[in-house]
Amino acid sequence: MSDTITNTFLHDLPSADGYFGEYGGSFIPDQLKAVMDEITQAYLDIREDPEFRRELAELYSHYVGRPSPVFHARNLSRKCGAEIFLKREDLNHTGAHKINHCLGEALLAKKMGKKKLIAETGAGQHGVALATAAALVGLECDIYMGEVDIRKEHPNVVRMAILGARVIPATHGRKTLKEAVDAAFEAYLEDPINQLYAIGSVVGPHPFPMMVRDFQSIVGNEARAQMLTQTGQLPDNVVACVGGGSNAVGIFSAFLEDQDVKLWGVEPAGRDLETDGEHAATMTKGEPGIMHGFKSYMLKDAEGEPQEVYSVASGLDYPSVGPQHSFLKDSGRVTYDTINDQEAIEAFFELSRSEGIIPAIESSHAVAYALKLAKTHPGESILVNLSGRGDKDIDFVVEHYGDAFGVHLAN
Repeated sequence: MSDTITNTFLHDLPSADGYFGEYGGSFIPDQLKAVMDEITQAYLDIREDPEFRRELAELYSHYVGRPSPVFHARNLSRKCGAEIFLKREDLNHTGAHKINHCLGEALLAKKMGKKKLIAETGAGQHGVALATAAALVGLECDIYMGEVDIRKEHPNVVRMAILGARVIPATHGRKTLKEAVDAAFEAYLEDPINQLYAIGSVVGPHPFPMMVRDFQSIVGNEARAQMLTQTGQLPDNVVACVGGGSNAVGIFSAFLEDQDVKLWGVEPAGRDLETDGEHAATMTKGEPGIMHGFKSYMLKDAEGEPQEVYSVASGLDYPSVGPQHSFLKDSGRVTYDTINDQEAIEAFFELSRSEGIIPAIESSHAVAYALKLAKTHPGESILVNLSGRGDKDIDFVVEHYGDAFGVHLAN
């Protein structure tokens, strides 16, 4: 944490008990309360520790490659009639924004004397980033991943194994992200003393929504300064995809007080926004509820349990969302809308062929929304958080969509 991101720590949210308005908190078994209190205090201590901040800032600079650039996508801008800028988190070491909080969590675990990091992953970006951080600081690492996602995101599974992590399949339910979270929580309960559950987004019980937000705020603070330097003004619009919501909170955090900057969170409409189980648009279709230790908007089935969800983007198919997003929705500061599978894949190819940048399918949802926004906001500037690169997705995309876009590979 460098001095450029201290402003996030001055915000008065969450409250001391982890609430963003009515959302957040810590709904956990009694056996975890003392452990979670220890994690909270350890984090509050180290984030003010100059030595910790120096160490993390050096890793961001010399290991991750920060600051990530803001790129003016001129070809895309000419096509769509608005000025499109990309915050290039895809250029970070490990290929996404996830490394920002994984390094912080790994250093925290090391300083707390933990022996192992455990986590869930959907698209595999958080898993790869955490396996990378674990290798760097010398900790064991277990990553829980749905069987469906293991097959879909094979390149990232291989990367995690090379880095020394164990990839443990979640085999129940739809065998995707929600089930991976379930499995990781169960494993954490078995030994919360020697393990740290390094949650992969701004979700979970307090302090994780705060902690991951703080680490990811470097994205927004860099982008704000870069836009002022490059254009002389702030962007008219900032767009980010939202699953759990870490990349979106990260970039939004620096612009929350700039009322002239419109903030847009993009959820996955999947195959059909009007059919339960065929989308993962939590704030568009959900209501407040409690799951995985926190209160937030949630997609529920008829019994009030987490609804089955779907998205072409493995990192977005989660039936809840970070509590700060729920607060920002209710306050009206951020507008949340949706992009469906087909629109995301079209944007995947559009950015690839217009700018030579292959985005993650998750990030393609934000790109697709920016292209839509350009039609209704011509001439305005639109900053997109390009949260990850698409290396992990290319086999899946070619297999399922290649013919439609003229990609024919010889056997």
